[in-house]
Amino acid sequence: MSINLRKTALFVLICACAISCGVNNKSQVDSSPNRKESVVEKLKELDYSPVEERISLYYKLKKEHSNTYDFRNELELTLYGYSLLWSGKTNESIAIFQLLSGEFPTSSNAYDCLGDAYLANSDSTLAMKNYKISLEMDPENFHAEDQILLIQFPDSIYPTSQEKFSQKFLVEEYKADLDELGQLLLKIHPNALKFISKEAFLKVVEAKKALINDQTTYGEFTWHCSEIVASVQCSHTSGGFYYENEMLPSDFRFPLQTHLIGGHLVVVDPLSNTGKVKVKDEIIRINGVSVSNLVSSIYPHISAQGLIQTTKRHVFNWWSTGMIAYALGLPEKYTVTLNGSDETIELDPIKSFTAPYDDPLHQCRGLCLEVRKDKTALLTIESFNYYPWNNLNFFEHFMDSTFKEISQKDIHDLIIDVRFNFGGSSESSIYLLRYLAKKPFVYYSRSEFEGKTQPLYGENEIQPFKNRYKGQLWFLIDGVGNSTTGHFMSLVKTWKLGTIVGEELGSNQFCSAGQKIRRLKNTKMLVFIADNTHESTATTLPDETGILPDYQISQSMEDYFERRDVVKEYALELIRKK
Repeated sequence: MSINLRKTALFVLICACAISCGVNNKSQVDSSPNRKESVVEKLKELDYSPVEERISLYYKLKKEHSNTYDFRNELELTLYGYSLLWSGKTNESIAIFQLLSGEFPTSSNAYDCLGDAYLANSDSTLAMKNYKISLEMDPENFHAEDQILLIQFPDSIYPTSQEKFSQKFLVEEYKADLDELGQLLLKIHPNALKFISKEAFLKVVEAKKALINDQTTYGEFTWHCSEIVASVQCSHTSGGFYYENEMLPSDFRFPLQTHLIGGHLVVVDPLSNTGKVKVKDEIIRINGVSVSNLVSSIYPHISAQGLIQTTKRHVFNWWSTGMIAYALGLPEKYTVTLNGSDETIELDPIKSFTAPYDDPLHQCRGLCLEVRKDKTALLTIESFNYYPWNNLNFFEHFMDSTFKEISQKDIHDLIIDVRFNFGGSSESSIYLLRYLAKKPFVYYSRSEFEGKTQPLYGENEIQPFKNRYKGQLWFLIDGVGNSTTGHFMSLVKTWKLGTIVGEELGSNQFCSAGQKIRRLKNTKMLVFIADNTHESTATTLPDETGILPDYQISQSMEDYFERRDVVKEYALELIRKK
């Protein structure tokens, strides 16, 4: 797997439940079973020593402390090697990837990584050797295939996504790739037919094939593919419009930034059309198409879990300048009709634009604690993206200090805000739950993934912390909450830990996660497909809907423009009335 591709894979929304690995927790006594310490974290303690000493330590620990440290996590060792490579420590990365291939001799990825390191070290001979081993082990490893060709033909130039946007392939090539896409989804995704029948799924594929003609561009093809991918109703499959957005030229974009709320599409930034439209204008038609019909045609292209619609609205608002363009067939010009007027306004194109559009309420970037004077505190968790081999200890230390401060200041009501939280690691979710749970718990009812050899951390009983929080809890949720956030909130819901305020969560106890990356044969389009299943113990909840709040609260358009956080305000009002 290439460096760039690996970065792309990590950037895509990843459910943390796909990965099992432990880390030593120095701030609490962890009595939970099956949580081994991270051997890579131990190696990092010697990062300023020769790499040979780290490798010697690895083998020493494996021989003498195999029950203490986790030696089965290939991904952890892989990321360590790439962190060295990206830091310019090429020789050290080679040594770590040699260790990786020795520890995981049947892994195509290990030899692919070693090839990357040798190539970065200008050793094309050894790079070629390892890429060939990797490709022989996994004929679908297109990165190794590409690297071999680049070594053999160094002057070869692959088109960028922007260059491919207007490229046209043969009709039969497009259709073959659409068939391949459907087959890959059915083959790799363990729950591809959970929310759609096979007959209905194949009808979607055939419907997209029927739209292909001699004039179909690659950009239009990717839009057709997005509907096939979204039809399996899994938020962890494919790239969430990142790729389509990246290649879209600015002059093709819909040249107004809008916000959809309560079924109304309102201008929030005129961009290059100041003077023609203004902020708060409501659009009722674009190029003669009603907004309701346009949105209805876009939603089937947006990946979300089951029947959850709140996620689709948020995603549309982030990427609307691009999604509207694709849905209208990438027109050369745009016209709009505003509410209260029969006039058709022709818009000027924009010269440059960066998506996605950021929500103005999204202010905490990470972990935030606000202690109020009324014995109330607000804990914002913008992400659970804290992993044992990277930064889980930061999350743990933050939570330790947070709950210590909450205890010292005698906080009676704690609001936990998990809005805008795409998910992350199960370890961080479990750690927080240990401060909230009233009794021992099991996190997972099942975890199924390739290569699993023992119970995952969270499948056995976990003990709450002795200094757990005993005040009243309130939770704020929205349609962005994904992946591990769904696991977390499903347990909050079934354990009745507190009052939930907001809108339907974007996920629940059921999670198709992980990713296999495949490339279509003719167009070379990348597809990211979930390949495992993880489910919390909240199995009585429905799989097709998100976690539902006790109080359904959403912003009005007036609230949006005034930047009023009505969800937080409602929770605070409930506390005051209590």
